[in-house]
Amino acid sequence: MIKVLFLWHPEKSLQDYILKGFGNYPNVELIFPEDLNSEILIDLAIDAHVIVGWRPGQEMLGKARQLSLFIAPGAGVQHLIKPFKELNLNRKVILVNGHGNSYFTATHGVALLMSLMNKIIPHHNWMVNGEWRKGDEDAASIPLRNRKIGLLGYGSINSKIHRFLSGFEVKFAALRTKWARKNETELSTLKKFTISKLDEFLKYVDILFVSLPLTQKTEGLINEKQLQLLGKNGLLVSLGRGPVIDEKALYYALKNRIIEGAAIDVWYKYRPEKEEEKVLHPANFPFHELDNVVLSPHRAASPFDDLKRWDEVIENISRFADKRDDFMNIVDLDKGY
Repeated sequence: MIKVLFLWHPEKSLQDYILKGFGNYPNVELIFPEDLNSEILIDLAIDAHVIVGWRPGQEMLGKARQLSLFIAPGAGVQHLIKPFKELNLNRKVILVNGHGNSYFTATHGVALLMSLMNKIIPHHNWMVNGEWRKGDEDAASIPLRNRKIGLLGYGSINSKIHRFLSGFEVKFAALRTKWARKNETELSTLKKFTISKLDEFLKYVDILFVSLPLTQKTEGLINEKQLQLLGKNGLLVSLGRGPVIDEKALYYALKNRIIEGAAIDVWYKYRPEKEEEKVLHPANFPFHELDNVVLSPHRAASPFDDLKRWDEVIENISRFADKRDDFMNIVDLDKGY
Protein backbone atom coordinates (compact mmCIF):
# COMPACT_ATOMS: atom_id res chain seq x y z
CA MET A 1 0.00 0.00 0.00
CA ILE A 2 1.33 3.42 -0.99
CA LYS A 3 0.70 5.96 1.76
CA VAL A 4 0.30 9.62 0.82
CA LEU A 5 0.29 12.12 3.68
CA PHE A 6 -1.11 15.63 3.37
CA LEU A 7 0.37 18.05 5.91
CA TRP A 8 -2.86 20.00 6.32
CA HIS A 9 -6.56 19.20 6.42
CA PRO A 10 -8.04 20.11 3.02
CA GLU A 11 -11.65 21.22 2.76
CA LYS A 12 -14.11 18.48 1.88
CA SER A 13 -14.49 19.63 -1.74
CA LEU A 14 -10.74 19.27 -2.30
CA GLN A 15 -10.59 15.94 -0.48
CA ASP A 16 -13.41 14.61 -2.65
CA TYR A 17 -11.69 15.88 -5.81
CA ILE A 18 -8.40 14.22 -4.91
CA LEU A 19 -10.08 10.98 -3.82
CA LYS A 20 -11.97 10.87 -7.13
CA GLY A 21 -8.64 11.11 -8.95
CA PHE A 22 -7.54 7.81 -7.39
CA GLY A 23 -10.67 5.76 -7.98
CA ASN A 24 -8.62 3.34 -10.10
CA TYR A 25 -5.77 3.08 -7.60
CA PRO A 26 -6.83 0.79 -4.73
CA ASN A 27 -3.16 0.58 -3.71
CA VAL A 28 -3.05 4.29 -2.80
CA GLU A 29 -4.04 5.39 0.71
CA LEU A 30 -4.60 9.14 1.09
CA ILE A 31 -4.14 10.45 4.63
CA PHE A 32 -5.88 13.74 5.49
CA PRO A 33 -5.08 14.25 9.19
CA GLU A 34 -7.76 15.80 11.39
CA ASP A 35 -5.26 16.73 14.10
CA LEU A 36 -2.34 18.84 12.85
CA ASN A 37 -0.28 18.52 16.01
CA SER A 38 3.38 18.31 14.95
CA GLU A 39 3.99 15.08 16.87
CA ILE A 40 1.02 13.40 15.21
CA LEU A 41 2.17 14.54 11.77
CA ILE A 42 5.67 13.19 12.41
CA ASP A 43 4.23 9.82 13.49
CA LEU A 44 2.15 9.68 10.30
CA ALA A 45 5.17 10.67 8.20
CA ILE A 46 7.20 7.69 9.39
CA ASP A 47 5.29 5.32 7.07
CA ALA A 48 4.53 7.79 4.27
CA HIS A 49 5.91 7.15 0.78
CA VAL A 50 4.70 10.50 -0.55
CA ILE A 51 4.17 13.73 1.40
CA VAL A 52 2.28 16.75 0.09
CA GLY A 53 2.74 20.08 1.84
CA TRP A 54 4.70 23.29 2.15
CA ARG A 55 6.96 23.29 5.22
CA PRO A 56 8.03 19.92 6.60
CA GLY A 57 10.23 20.19 9.65
CA GLN A 58 13.75 18.78 9.71
CA GLU A 59 12.68 16.20 12.29
CA MET A 60 9.83 15.02 10.08
CA LEU A 61 12.12 14.60 7.06
CA GLY A 62 14.63 12.71 9.17
CA LYS A 63 12.08 10.24 10.51
CA ALA A 64 10.18 9.72 7.23
CA ARG A 65 12.39 6.80 6.23
CA GLN A 66 9.94 5.50 3.60
CA LEU A 67 9.68 8.86 1.88
CA SER A 68 10.58 8.87 -1.82
CA LEU A 69 8.60 11.84 -3.19
CA PHE A 70 7.79 15.20 -1.62
CA ILE A 71 5.32 17.43 -3.45
CA ALA A 72 5.29 21.16 -2.68
CA PRO A 73 2.01 22.37 -4.24
CA GLY A 74 3.32 25.91 -4.83
CA ALA A 75 6.04 27.11 -7.17
CA GLY A 76 8.27 28.60 -4.47
CA VAL A 77 10.74 26.10 -3.00
CA GLN A 78 13.63 28.29 -1.86
CA HIS A 79 13.05 27.27 1.77
CA LEU A 80 13.23 23.56 0.82
CA ILE A 81 16.48 23.52 -1.13
CA LYS A 82 18.88 23.29 1.83
CA PRO A 83 16.99 20.61 3.83
CA PHE A 84 16.49 18.45 0.74
CA LYS A 85 20.13 18.76 -0.25
CA GLU A 86 21.07 17.52 3.20
CA LEU A 87 18.46 14.75 3.04
CA ASN A 88 19.77 13.54 -0.31
CA LEU A 89 23.28 13.08 1.07
CA ASN A 90 22.05 9.85 2.67
CA ARG A 91 19.01 8.77 0.63
CA LYS A 92 17.24 9.86 -2.51
CA VAL A 93 14.05 11.85 -2.04
CA ILE A 94 12.67 13.63 -5.09
CA LEU A 95 11.30 17.13 -4.60
CA VAL A 96 8.73 18.46 -7.06
CA ASN A 97 6.84 21.72 -6.99
CA GLY A 98 3.48 22.72 -8.38
CA HIS A 99 2.70 24.92 -11.36
CA GLY A 100 -1.05 24.50 -11.04
CA ASN A 101 -1.41 28.23 -10.44
CA SER A 102 0.41 29.21 -13.64
CA TYR A 103 -2.79 29.78 -15.63
CA PHE A 104 -4.07 32.27 -13.07
CA THR A 105 -0.69 33.94 -12.66
CA ALA A 106 -0.38 34.40 -16.40
CA THR A 107 -3.92 35.79 -16.61
CA HIS A 108 -3.16 38.20 -13.76
CA GLY A 109 0.05 39.28 -15.46
CA VAL A 110 -1.81 40.16 -18.65
CA ALA A 111 -4.44 42.02 -16.60
CA LEU A 112 -1.72 44.01 -14.83
CA LEU A 113 -0.15 44.99 -18.14
CA MET A 114 -3.50 46.09 -19.57
CA SER A 115 -4.33 48.06 -16.43
CA LEU A 116 -0.95 49.78 -16.59
CA MET A 117 -1.10 50.57 -20.32
CA ASN A 118 -4.74 51.69 -20.35
CA LYS A 119 -4.49 53.73 -17.13
CA ILE A 120 -7.45 51.90 -15.65
CA ILE A 121 -6.65 52.73 -12.03
CA PRO A 122 -6.25 56.53 -12.22
CA HIS A 123 -9.40 56.91 -14.32
CA HIS A 124 -11.29 54.63 -11.91
CA ASN A 125 -10.12 56.73 -8.97
CA TRP A 126 -11.12 59.96 -10.71
CA MET A 127 -14.60 58.60 -11.32
CA VAL A 128 -14.91 57.47 -7.69
CA ASN A 129 -14.09 61.05 -6.72
CA GLY A 130 -16.76 62.39 -9.09
CA GLU A 131 -14.40 63.60 -11.80
CA TRP A 132 -16.20 62.64 -15.01
CA ARG A 133 -14.36 62.02 -18.26
CA LYS A 134 -10.83 63.05 -17.48
CA GLY A 135 -8.99 62.92 -20.78
CA ASP A 136 -5.76 62.02 -22.51
CA GLU A 137 -4.10 65.14 -21.16
CA ASP A 138 -4.48 63.59 -17.67
CA ALA A 139 -3.64 59.97 -18.47
CA ALA A 140 -3.54 58.68 -22.03
CA SER A 141 -3.54 54.97 -22.81
CA ILE A 142 -0.37 53.42 -24.20
CA PRO A 143 -0.93 51.42 -27.41
CA LEU A 144 0.06 47.76 -27.32
CA ARG A 145 0.24 47.49 -31.10
CA ASN A 146 3.74 46.98 -32.55
CA ARG A 147 5.36 46.47 -29.16
CA LYS A 148 8.11 43.92 -28.53
CA ILE A 149 7.23 41.74 -25.56
CA GLY A 150 10.10 40.16 -23.64
CA LEU A 151 9.56 37.03 -21.57
CA LEU A 152 12.32 36.69 -18.97
CA GLY A 153 11.97 33.02 -18.20
CA TYR A 154 9.93 30.77 -20.45
CA GLY A 155 8.34 28.31 -18.09
CA SER A 156 4.70 27.64 -17.23
CA ILE A 157 3.78 31.28 -16.65
CA ASN A 158 5.48 33.17 -19.45
CA SER A 159 4.70 30.53 -22.07
CA LYS A 160 1.01 31.04 -21.25
CA ILE A 161 1.40 34.82 -21.37
CA HIS A 162 2.89 34.31 -24.84
CA ARG A 163 -0.19 32.38 -25.87
CA PHE A 164 -2.64 34.85 -24.30
CA LEU A 165 -1.09 37.89 -26.02
CA SER A 166 -0.48 36.27 -29.40
CA GLY A 167 -3.68 37.70 -30.83
CA PHE A 168 -2.28 41.23 -30.66
CA GLU A 169 -0.04 42.85 -33.27
CA VAL A 170 3.15 42.36 -31.25
CA LYS A 171 6.48 40.59 -31.49
CA PHE A 172 7.87 38.22 -28.86
CA ALA A 173 11.30 37.44 -27.50
CA ALA A 174 12.14 35.08 -24.65
CA LEU A 175 15.21 34.40 -22.57
CA ARG A 176 15.90 31.15 -20.76
CA THR A 177 18.98 29.30 -19.59
CA LYS A 178 18.79 26.60 -22.25
CA TRP A 179 16.59 26.03 -25.27
CA ALA A 180 15.65 22.64 -26.63
CA ARG A 181 16.53 21.92 -30.24
CA LYS A 182 12.92 21.62 -31.30
CA ASN A 183 10.63 24.64 -31.54
CA GLU A 184 9.21 25.57 -28.15
CA THR A 185 6.09 27.14 -29.62
CA GLU A 186 4.11 27.28 -32.83
CA LEU A 187 2.12 30.35 -31.79
CA SER A 188 4.23 32.93 -33.55
CA THR A 189 7.83 33.72 -34.30
CA LEU A 190 9.71 33.81 -31.03
CA LYS A 191 13.14 35.41 -30.95
CA LYS A 192 15.21 33.33 -28.53
CA PHE A 193 17.97 34.48 -26.20
CA THR A 194 20.11 32.78 -23.56
CA ILE A 195 21.40 34.34 -20.35
CA SER A 196 24.70 35.38 -21.92
CA LYS A 197 22.66 37.66 -24.21
CA LEU A 198 20.67 39.37 -21.42
CA ASP A 199 21.72 42.90 -22.41
CA GLU A 200 20.94 42.28 -26.08
CA PHE A 201 17.55 40.86 -25.08
CA LEU A 202 16.69 43.94 -23.00
CA LYS A 203 17.71 46.30 -25.78
CA TYR A 204 15.41 44.43 -28.17
CA VAL A 205 12.23 44.45 -26.05
CA ASP A 206 10.17 47.29 -24.59
CA ILE A 207 7.71 45.29 -22.44
CA LEU A 208 9.25 42.86 -19.96
CA PHE A 209 7.49 40.07 -18.06
CA VAL A 210 9.71 38.72 -15.27
CA SER A 211 8.70 35.29 -13.94
CA LEU A 212 12.01 33.79 -12.82
CA PRO A 213 12.43 31.82 -9.59
CA LEU A 214 14.71 33.31 -6.95
CA THR A 215 18.13 31.65 -6.83
CA GLN A 216 21.69 32.78 -6.16
CA LYS A 217 22.06 33.42 -9.90
CA THR A 218 18.80 35.29 -10.41
CA GLU A 219 18.84 37.55 -7.34
CA GLY A 220 19.43 41.11 -8.52
CA LEU A 221 19.65 39.96 -12.14
CA ILE A 222 17.76 43.06 -13.23
CA ASN A 223 19.62 46.07 -11.90
CA GLU A 224 20.16 49.72 -12.82
CA LYS A 225 22.02 48.91 -16.03
CA GLN A 226 19.41 46.46 -17.26
CA LEU A 227 16.55 48.87 -16.56
CA GLN A 228 18.34 51.54 -18.55
CA LEU A 229 18.61 49.09 -21.44
CA LEU A 230 14.85 48.51 -21.28
CA GLY A 231 14.54 52.22 -21.98
CA LYS A 232 12.29 55.20 -21.36
CA ASN A 233 9.36 53.53 -23.14
CA GLY A 234 9.90 50.31 -21.22
CA LEU A 235 7.16 48.65 -19.20
CA LEU A 236 7.82 45.90 -16.67
CA VAL A 237 5.54 43.29 -15.06
CA SER A 238 7.05 41.50 -12.05
CA LEU A 239 5.48 38.08 -11.35
CA GLY A 240 8.28 35.76 -10.20
CA ARG A 241 10.05 36.79 -7.00
CA GLY A 242 10.64 40.39 -6.01
CA PRO A 243 14.42 40.30 -5.44
CA VAL A 244 15.07 39.13 -9.01
CA ILE A 245 14.74 42.87 -9.71
CA ASP A 246 16.92 45.07 -7.51
CA GLU A 247 14.48 47.06 -5.38
CA LYS A 248 16.39 50.35 -5.20
CA ALA A 249 17.17 50.29 -8.91
CA LEU A 250 13.52 49.63 -9.78
CA TYR A 251 12.22 52.40 -7.54
CA TYR A 252 14.55 55.05 -8.94
CA ALA A 253 14.04 53.86 -12.51
CA LEU A 254 10.33 54.49 -12.04
CA LYS A 255 10.69 57.71 -10.08
CA ASN A 256 13.14 59.21 -12.58
CA ARG A 257 11.25 57.88 -15.63
CA ILE A 258 14.18 55.77 -16.78
CA ILE A 259 11.40 53.32 -17.65
CA GLU A 260 7.81 54.30 -18.32
CA GLY A 261 6.05 52.14 -15.77
CA ALA A 262 5.73 48.87 -13.89
CA ALA A 263 3.11 46.50 -12.53
CA ILE A 264 4.35 44.65 -9.46
CA ASP A 265 2.84 41.56 -7.83
CA VAL A 266 5.85 40.26 -5.89
CA TRP A 267 7.62 42.20 -3.16
CA TYR A 268 10.55 42.71 -0.84
CA LYS A 269 9.20 42.77 2.74
CA TYR A 270 6.62 40.11 3.49
CA ARG A 271 6.44 40.99 7.17
CA PRO A 272 6.33 44.78 6.98
CA GLU A 273 6.24 46.86 10.13
CA LYS A 274 3.36 49.28 10.61
CA GLU A 275 4.37 52.77 9.56
CA GLU A 276 1.28 54.13 11.25
CA GLU A 277 -2.03 52.64 12.33
CA LYS A 278 -3.07 49.95 9.82
CA VAL A 279 -0.54 51.09 7.21
CA LEU A 280 1.71 48.37 5.82
CA HIS A 281 3.92 48.63 2.75
CA PRO A 282 5.87 45.53 1.60
CA ALA A 283 8.91 47.47 0.35
CA ASN A 284 11.79 49.59 1.58
CA PHE A 285 10.98 52.38 -0.90
CA PRO A 286 7.66 54.25 -1.34
CA PHE A 287 6.45 52.64 -4.56
CA HIS A 288 2.90 53.56 -3.48
CA GLU A 289 3.70 57.24 -3.98
CA LEU A 290 4.53 56.80 -7.67
CA ASP A 291 1.98 57.49 -10.39
CA ASN A 292 3.42 55.11 -12.98
CA VAL A 293 2.86 51.83 -11.15
CA VAL A 294 0.12 49.27 -10.61
CA LEU A 295 0.48 47.53 -7.25
CA SER A 296 -0.78 44.02 -6.52
CA PRO A 297 -0.41 42.19 -3.15
CA HIS A 298 1.13 38.92 -4.42
CA ARG A 299 -2.25 37.55 -5.44
CA ALA A 300 -1.62 36.49 -9.03
CA ALA A 301 -2.31 32.85 -8.11
CA SER A 302 -5.92 33.59 -7.11
CA PRO A 303 -8.43 31.89 -6.93
CA PHE A 304 -6.90 29.49 -4.45
CA ASP A 305 -10.01 27.29 -4.21
CA ASP A 306 -9.90 26.22 -7.87
CA LEU A 307 -9.78 22.43 -7.92
CA LYS A 308 -8.15 21.85 -11.29
CA ARG A 309 -4.93 23.41 -10.00
CA TRP A 310 -4.47 20.14 -8.08
CA ASP A 311 -4.40 18.03 -11.24
CA GLU A 312 -0.57 18.15 -11.30
CA VAL A 313 -0.42 16.80 -7.75
CA ILE A 314 -2.82 13.98 -8.63
CA GLU A 315 -0.83 13.20 -11.78
CA ASN A 316 2.49 13.01 -9.93
CA ILE A 317 1.08 10.71 -7.25
CA SER A 318 -0.45 8.55 -10.00
CA ARG A 319 2.93 8.28 -11.72
CA PHE A 320 4.50 7.26 -8.42
CA ALA A 321 1.83 4.57 -7.97
CA ASP A 322 2.59 3.37 -11.49
CA LYS A 323 6.29 3.11 -10.54
CA ARG A 324 7.28 5.86 -12.93
CA ASP A 325 9.96 8.43 -12.21
CA ASP A 326 9.16 11.00 -14.90
CA PHE A 327 7.46 13.39 -12.51
CA MET A 328 6.24 16.81 -13.52
CA ASN A 329 8.30 19.78 -12.30
CA ILE A 330 11.18 17.99 -10.59
CA VAL A 331 13.28 20.52 -8.70
CA ASP A 332 16.98 20.61 -9.54
CA LEU A 333 18.47 21.07 -6.07
CA ASP A 334 21.74 22.42 -7.46
CA LYS A 335 20.02 25.05 -9.59
CA GLY A 336 17.48 25.86 -6.88
CA TYR A 337 14.34 25.49 -8.99
